Amino acid sequence: MRTELTPDQIESYRDNGFLIYPDLLTAEQADELRAGVLDAISMMGKRKISDGLETGETEGFGIDPIEGEGFYDKVFIQRLNLSRLNDTVKRYMHATELGQMVAKLAGVDGIRIAQDQALIKEPFANATAFHLDDPLWHFHSRDAISIWIALDDVTTQNGCMYFLPGTHKSAQFDRNAEFGPQMGALLEVYPEWRGIEPVPVELKTGDCSFHNGMLAHGANANMTCGRRTAMTVAFMPDGCTFNGIQNILPNDYFTSLAPGDLLNNDDVTPLVYSS
Repeated sequence: MRTELTPDQIESYRDNGFLIYPDLLTAEQADELRAGVLDAISMMGKRKISDGLETGETEGFGIDPIEGEGFYDKVFIQRLNLSRLNDTVKRYMHATELGQMVAKLAGVDGIRIAQDQALIKEPFANATAFHLDDPLWHFHSRDAISIWIALDDVTTQNGCMYFLPGTHKSAQFDRNAEFGPQMGALLEVYPEWRGIEPVPVELKTGDCSFHNGMLAHGANANMTCGRRTAMTVAFMPDGCTFNGIQNILPNDYFTSLAPGDLLNNDDVTPLVYSS
């Protein structure tokens, strides 16, 4: 795994809210990670969220834990916490060198994993409307950061992401848009962003992008006969506190928390790097 960063890359990430990073993985590493991702997905069936035991729990989550037939379920196959099921996925996603790289980009001393997830656009899957990530999560931080690893070539034809550069600087935790069929619903919430030209993020297999948790982004529909497979991790700076949102926390842990409590449970939000 290649994790070197230049000062220019760090500056670009902080200014624009995203960084396109080629050759994170070699072809062999990408093949290995893809196999691990697909193996974990096959174990989960229709369940979106893994607890590592596959107990079948379906209550208490902030998202519907079972794949259905609605519009959102036709945007992508979404499977969360794959690293709890597959050692290969865990080895890559929990790598200390990756955590250190993310901490450098975010400018923080420690990094935890809030969640990992595979996002697969099947042929002719729906577009992903523009949205913000962090307002949906169980913590709020302007230093939250996601990595998005291409496990297939990603193009404008098969559903690449688009970023609205700089929007992380003015986005607010209490202003977001629902996922739905209207691609630009977020721009009704933030009309001041209408003049920002979206940046397409085409990636080769093994490339990745990083984006701030408050950066506006969306993705095309998949207008091809092939899959678009990606593995992602949402990273949380160490020291973040609970904001009251359930999201995908285990129900017993969620009910033990009060807003403002420190999120330092290494079984749920593992610390992967600390300086």
